[in-house]
Amino acid sequence: MEKNIKFPVIDLSKLNGEERDQTMALIDHACQNWGFFELVNHGLPYDLMDNIERMTKEHYKKHMEQKFKEMLRSKGLDTLETEVQDVDWESTFYLRHLPQSNLYDIPDMSNEYRLAMKDFGKMVENLAEDLLDLLCENLGLEKGYLKKVFHGTTGPTFGTKVSNYPPCPKPEMIKGLRAHTDAGGLILLFQDDKVSGLQLLKDGDWVDVPPLKHSIVINLGDQLEVITNGKYKSVMHRVMTQKEGNRMSIASFYNPGSDAEISPATSLVEKDSKYPSFVFDDYMKLYAGLKFQAKEPRFEAMKNAEAAANLNPIAAVETF
Repeated sequence: MEKNIKFPVIDLSKLNGEERDQTMALIDHACQNWGFFELVNHGLPYDLMDNIERMTKEHYKKHMEQKFKEMLRSKGLDTLETEVQDVDWESTFYLRHLPQSNLYDIPDMSNEYRLAMKDFGKMVENLAEDLLDLLCENLGLEKGYLKKVFHGTTGPTFGTKVSNYPPCPKPEMIKGLRAHTDAGGLILLFQDDKVSGLQLLKDGDWVDVPPLKHSIVINLGDQLEVITNGKYKSVMHRVMTQKEGNRMSIASFYNPGSDAEISPATSLVEKDSKYPSFVFDDYMKLYAGLKFQAKEPRFEAMKNAEAAANLNPIAAVETF
């Protein structure tokens, strides 16, 4: 069932005026109760966003649409008759920005598109780091704490998943993207403002994330839940297929470095920590096979791995 609940939309420009405290409280409330919020007046240039949307849709039409149709045929999805549980109705490619960029290794991208995505990636990276400091302020952590934790020895990992969700003749048979929480840190999404589809799970109901023009949707990953000792939560979300329209999704993931050591912030632990301590890369190895399952068993598995490492480091190495 879908509920008409007021989704948190936050005007970031109000941080610079008399409404700063109220805006910070809205961000904190969204992080605690939604795991999602939508930013307007975030500072990213609208003309750049418009150009990227145009070029993303052109790139799909020219270079990816036929491959998507061939994938459907190869998996027998071009004639859906029964519900499909283990495949997503999406066409994607991935850009890596940090620690090393693969932008010039992606085939078929025009130079204009590459340069626009490079500029966009840098601006989104800066926005992500600004947001992490706002979260620190709300959490009572020193400025830069989250960025320092995410840094590891070689800096954060940062990349962008460029997705198209083409029209589906039988949307009741297959999801655009199955329900999951995100493994990493902070996710910043530039989504289609005409074709909806993104939903999050709140209080047992699926709620639409409104498609607002020039907005950036923010959601929290599993690592922020661990670091905040559960004060902030990652939330299950999914993409629904639509009969009409091709939905564009450009999701940028600001994640810890592979060797970053993740654990609840000491100041946020009153008695016992609810969450394990681990190296981010170990969590990602576990997540790879369990993405579309509940997050709690993943945390429990990492907690057990932590306990095993304390007792017998050799056995822990063999486990992973």
